[in-house]
Amino acid sequence: MKMKFWKPQWRRAFIAFLVLTGLLIGSGSVYALYLYNKLNQTIDQIAAPKTLQKTKNMVSLQQTTNLIDEPLTFLLTAIDEREGSEGSLNTDVMMLFSVNPISHQATVVSIPRDLEVKAEESGLENSHKANYFYAYYSNKNKATAIYETKKLFSHLYKVPIDYMAVINFDGFRKMIDQLGGMTVQVDMNMRYEDVSDGTNIHLDKGIQHLDGKQVLDFIRYRKSNLGTAESSDLERNQREQLVLNQLLEQLTSLNGLTAWGKMFDIIGNSVKTDIPADELRNFTSSYRAIKPANVNYIHLKGEWESPYVVIKQQDLEQALRALRKQSAISIDSEGMTN
Repeated sequence: MKMKFWKPQWRRAFIAFLVLTGLLIGSGSVYALYLYNKLNQTIDQIAAPKTLQKTKNMVSLQQTTNLIDEPLTFLLTAIDEREGSEGSLNTDVMMLFSVNPISHQATVVSIPRDLEVKAEESGLENSHKANYFYAYYSNKNKATAIYETKKLFSHLYKVPIDYMAVINFDGFRKMIDQLGGMTVQVDMNMRYEDVSDGTNIHLDKGIQHLDGKQVLDFIRYRKSNLGTAESSDLERNQREQLVLNQLLEQLTSLNGLTAWGKMFDIIGNSVKTDIPADELRNFTSSYRAIKPANVNYIHLKGEWESPYVVIKQQDLEQALRALRKQSAISIDSEGMTN
């Protein structure tokens, strides 16, 4: 009688356990599949349009078949597309990022936005600041703006730039918020307001935890109209590199399928590149071993001679040599690879 009573109970409990375990495993598998599909969707969103991939006039300046274990150099930029910014596409953040997947090393050189590019160097009628050209090429032809911009800077600095990425500032802000903010050493009091585009920078000197909007204020701060000291373009570059390094650290430690799913949504809506989708998929596995500690950030020093930042040619050339060494590729006088 006792056996007849307990046997069905144990059977029901065991079946319930199996069903629950199956649901948990199944839901995890379903969500993992969802995340995999989300990653592929994001890659397709930010990759180069298929019409521009591998065409005769849009090939990489490296002009070789990029194997996944080859060094690559990227031009990383950020633009302001907020309402009130008058549609400016100026690249207020510009970094040359050279990566070697074999040594797991990388080198970063920030290009001051106010660095002069002379008319004879760009082929235009007048000299312009370095952050001018992506907007210029976009106004001429959005489809070829990335290609023309990286082509110019590759020839200008004799560095073979393989690919370019553009992120808008609002997407950057959302990424930082998704990561839970960022703790940084604010190097000075920062006060600036501009009602025309909604800028309201109010940061105090010292270590503090900032949200996405505040981190964006931290790296963009230059002028002050509320009594605090102004910041140079070169100090901005140092902040950009500091934030990039911490962003890499936070991304490498990001856990949870939900967190990555939301991050993919932000990236897909905020970033565009000229990298073919298949190569982007390869990058996700090939470059994940590169850690922030293995990134060499080079700080350039210069002087403000209105309206440009002037850097000693010797210092600039030394930084560019470090990039070339990282890429392990030599180039000729025209800026093309050998």
